[in-house]
Amino acid sequence: MGKYFGTDGFRGEANIDLTVEHAYKVGRYLGYYFGKDKTGEDRARIVIGKDTRRSSYMFEYSLVSGLTASGADVYLMHVTPTPSVSYIARTDEFDCGIMISASHNPFYDNGIKLINSHGAKMDAAVEEEIERYIDGETGEIPLATREKIGRTTDYSMGRNRYIAYLMTLPTRAFKNYKIGLDCANGASFTVAKPVFDALGAKTFVMGDKPDGTNINLDCGSTHIEALQKFVVENGLDAGFAYDGDADRCLAVDEKGNLVDGDAIIYICGKYMKQQGQLTGNKVVTTVMSNLGLYKALDAAEIGYEQTTVGDKYVYENMMENGYVLGGEQSGHIIFSKNSQTGDGVLTSLKLMEVMVEGKTTLSELTRELTIYPQVLVNVKVKDKEAALSDPDVLKAKDEAEAKIAGNGRILLRKSGTEPLVRVMVEAETEELCREYAESVAQVIRDKGYEQ
Repeated sequence: MGKYFGTDGFRGEANIDLTVEHAYKVGRYLGYYFGKDKTGEDRARIVIGKDTRRSSYMFEYSLVSGLTASGADVYLMHVTPTPSVSYIARTDEFDCGIMISASHNPFYDNGIKLINSHGAKMDAAVEEEIERYIDGETGEIPLATREKIGRTTDYSMGRNRYIAYLMTLPTRAFKNYKIGLDCANGASFTVAKPVFDALGAKTFVMGDKPDGTNINLDCGSTHIEALQKFVVENGLDAGFAYDGDADRCLAVDEKGNLVDGDAIIYICGKYMKQQGQLTGNKVVTTVMSNLGLYKALDAAEIGYEQTTVGDKYVYENMMENGYVLGGEQSGHIIFSKNSQTGDGVLTSLKLMEVMVEGKTTLSELTRELTIYPQVLVNVKVKDKEAALSDPDVLKAKDEAEAKIAGNGRILLRKSGTEPLVRVMVEAETEELCREYAESVAQVIRDKGYEQ
């Protein structure tokens, strides 16, 4: 992980941690990097999408200025989900894609996600070169002049092509299904309803009135309770909630119960196995997936891999081993035959396919899955590495883990973006989870690591 770019791009509070100058320099370097080996009249071609944050327009213009100043041509998809930029970067043979979004964060944060020509996350080596340029550690790069200066093109057709692609994926129509969609006042409001309407569903939509400051505000996948209430009050068959840039999806069954990323992996994994589509008979998860998921996968005779937290690592494992399904508890689900990144709307279509083909409900599909209570305690620390390697902290973890052996687990890990050590406990009751998590967290505090 670099100085500016983390596991999900360059992210921070707009004009504090991530400024217009940063965005301009990112554009300058990308335009130079992808254009330096072009010959003749060829030039770098880069596609940009954004979510609905007030600052997204500012960063879009800053990126465009940097890119065109370095001689790149820029294609603007405007407000559109992250996976649509990934899809268009790959299918329309762009040199790279850029998504302006801070995903599930509040409106005052923003981010720059870089996507390579294959539709996957940009190589870390390229991000490191950009960081060196931002910090003035490399020489200045040339400005384009005269006819070599780049230009911008409206490319809203790219979003429309992505919508058309999603419509082709389900094997059956959704006629007679009443479906709730929570668009988080984010990028999915341009895509989700048109897709579900075209497939015959009767759609009930919330979180579809963005004003620049209400993205993720009491709605979307980070506030699933709003959709749970919405589904029950309207008597819907299911509901799907996306995050700000629509690369996540969480679901709600007809009874108002949460169907999280672990449950989605279980449902789709079982279905794909039955259809003979689950390559290697394995799914890819992260270490944060629930113990209940693993027990249910064992019962279904489905294998699994575990990676560190981050859909980037899930995707890397899938590509290395040829697996077709993986994801995170938070709702980043990757269907590698269809997408190179998490795709919220695609995930909801895949869940609908299982329901429609099986003529069943979401609640029935999760009947054999028991999710263990899970508690996460964060401790803000001065030194993450020291805290995680302290013998007394490790002893406290081992002692607590011994008490719940076979019926739970404890995980210690550092945050990838904040000065935090996370203590995660799963056990048979929430009370036990809280007790053991606090016991380990207290040792971290007692040893003087807390900030």
